[in-house]
Formats: sequence, C-alpha cells, structure tokens
Amino acid sequence: MSNPTLAQQRAFFETFGFIKLPGLLKNEIDTIIAEFEAVFPDKGLKHDGKKRTSVIPFVDQRPVLSALLDHPGIVEAVSNLIGPDFNYVGSDGNYYTGDTGWHRDSLYRNGLYLKVAFYLDPVGKDTGCLRVIPGSHTDEGVKIWPGAMVPDSQHLWGRAASEVPYYPLENTPGDVLIFNHRVFHASSGGNHQRRMFTMNLGRRAQAPEEIDDLISYVSYHMHGHKVPSPYGKAMVETASPARQVHLTQVPEFWAAGLEHYKLRTK
Repeated sequence: MSNPTLAQQRAFFETFGFIKLPGLLKNEIDTIIAEFEAVFPDKGLKHDGKKRTSVIPFVDQRPVLSALLDHPGIVEAVSNLIGPDFNYVGSDGNYYTGDTGWHRDSLYRNGLYLKVAFYLDPVGKDTGCLRVIPGSHTDEGVKIWPGAMVPDSQHLWGRAASEVPYYPLENTPGDVLIFNHRVFHASSGGNHQRRMFTMNLGRRAQAPEEIDDLISYVSYHMHGHKVPSPYGKAMVETASPARQVHLTQVPEFWAAGLEHYKLRTK
C-alpha cells in the first residue's frame, strides 16, 4: 500500500482536489458513531428515510465530536494543505436518503475552503460513496465543468447524472476524506439511512479579497442556515489553546457576515 509523504499529499490535493486518509479513525470509530447517533434525538429529530435529515452545526453539539478538530492526523493533513492556522467554519451531520446530485459546495476564488468528510457506513461506487470529478476545482476545471453543465447532463449528452464519468471514493468507516469545496461531487445508489458528517475548514484570510470571501462564506453558510452563534457551546467550552487558533477569525467577522446576509435577502 502506498504511503505518500505530506508533500505528495499536497501535490495530489492541488492537482485532483481531494485526498483519502484510509483508516485514520479506525480505533475511534465506534465512539464516533455512538456520538453521532446521540445528536439527533437530543435535537428532537428522527430520520424517517423519506428525505435527508440534517443538523447544522453538528460537531459543536458534543465534546467528543468537537475534539475531532484536535485529532493529530486531521490537524496534520489539513495544516499541510491550507496552513496550521486554518479556520473552522462550521459542520453538518446527516442521514442521507437516495442520490445526491452533482454540485460544488462553494466557488470562492480567493479563500481556499475544504471539507473533511466522515462516512459512518461502508459505501461503494454503486452504493452511495462520494463521486468526484478530479481536477474540477481548478480555474480551468471550472471552465470545463461550469455550474449548470453536470446537472444538465441528460440534455447535453443524453446521459443520466449517474453515468457522468467520475472517480469513486469508496469508504470503510474510519476512513477520512478531504476535498476542495470547488470539486464537483455527487453520490448514487445509496440507501435511505446513510450516516455522514463533515467539518468545513478554510485557509486563514489575510488579503482584503480573502476577507471578503470569508464574510460571504459566513453569510451564506452560517447565517444562511440560521446558525445562532459562530460556534456551539461544546466546541468553545472544551477548546484547548491549540483549538482556539481555529476559532478566532469567524467570530471577528460574524457581524459583517450578518450585514451581508441582510443585504442579500432584502
């Protein structure tokens, strides 16, 4: 089995838009699953299999899940990709139902945002695993795969969305997937009880245009989901000094994000 160096991981991520960390959480996965399943009844939610059931923010709800932001393997991998002072910009926990259409999570040009995904059930290429289009995150990839192209695959090419060429990121619980927000991704063939949660992380904003992107991100992805505060109680109260590094910039621009949200929803 290959064991790429950090430099090789970064080069792969920059070229293709994703990396997989096999078995990184295999020793903790039973505890993580138990914590995942505890969140939904705590929020008064029961998944009925008819449509997606989601909690936002998610890892903030439980100290054990919040501590994933401290996991040495995750911190090492993310720091290698976007710097050690990266921002935590939210999370979501989901029971998925059926297929998920082709989409990007965001298209920010100046800030670099990525998603760390945790699948809690075995999923294969025809049973709901993450499908990605390698390289679709680059500026050239965005030109080749513009926003409307893949969802309109039936009209463009006479092919269903499930027939669009892709790379399957098959998963065993305990694996960790990291992908650029700009990567086109989807899933197909999954059942009605798929458990999955994510953490969204971003490169610390420095230049004015990066700060503008961060304010927009907070507006769309946090205020837009009616998140009441930058971070949840468990995330903040259990934060070590090392974790605090990742929790400082979003609160700084929280009010600006709210103003942006109010302006765009008038």
